[in-house]
Amino acid sequence: MSESAVTVAIAFHSGYGHTARQAEAVAAGVESLPGARASLLDLSRLDDRLWSELAAADAIVLGSPTYMGSPSAVFQAFAEASGKVWAEQGWSGKLAAGFTTSAGVNGDKLNTLTSMAVFAAQHGMNWVSLGLPPAWLYSSTGTPEDLNRLGGFLGAMAQAPSDLGPEEHPGKADLATAEHLGRRVAETAARYAAGTRALAAVAA
Repeated sequence: MSESAVTVAIAFHSGYGHTARQAEAVAAGVESLPGARASLLDLSRLDDRLWSELAAADAIVLGSPTYMGSPSAVFQAFAEASGKVWAEQGWSGKLAAGFTTSAGVNGDKLNTLTSMAVFAAQHGMNWVSLGLPPAWLYSSTGTPEDLNRLGGFLGAMAQAPSDLGPEEHPGKADLATAEHLGRRVAETAARYAAGTRALAAVAA
């Protein structure tokens, strides 16, 4: 593995497969950066592999569908189960980011991302935002094919109609937005790693 290699864990829950497609797009974005590796972790299994991979990762990208304006119960169970890690501040200093899907165009997805950001802050993590301007309805020249068509800033948002399966939605624009987030997290993690090495060299 190269000296600049970074690992990004994508810890997510997907109720019907739509958020899983979003997670795969985040992973593709991570691995588009040479030397970066993505690890997809299903939060419905709170096993030793999950905690081990999260401990080893440089960054953790959190994902959940938005149900009734909040992260899913499965995601909440994971958050509460992380109490021991919190007590030891085991993730302090890691990078974090988030993504979510709902059936509604709004669906109160921002509330889910805010919950994730607060969760990351409690763990002493550093949040990486989406880093894209809003598109589509923001101006008359926007289109539904634009990146960040739903106009989020805190993380990647996607919309998937409740009567269509994950093979059809989220659409290309929302998946490309998730891919952008994955690449952005990987690039930020690589910069952090390079900075850490530089500081160590100065201190040596």
